Amino acid sequence: MAVLPRYQRSGVGKRLVREGLARARELGHRSVVVVGHPQYYPRFGFVPASRWKIKAPFEVPDDAFLALEIRKGTLDEAGGLVEYPAAFSEL
Repeated sequence: MAVLPRYQRSGVGKRLVREGLARARELGHRSVVVVGHPQYYPRFGFVPASRWKIKAPFEVPDDAFLALEIRKGTLDEAGGLVEYPAAFSEL
């Protein structure tokens, strides 16, 4: 997610995250993983993915690779390497 600087600090990002999580929940997703600002995403409940031994397939600081259980206990047995779609590596 990205918000143009002129719209930052206006609540746009918060609404985007909340709407994204609501849609993920509606679609039946049980968890979400993000690479994001470590001071921003925790306010939505995200914590370092390493808590569940989940690893990124690229170099990223531990406090910026975050996960959220939409359904409690979903990640308890997860662990391992996150696999991203090919389009992600084309960025």
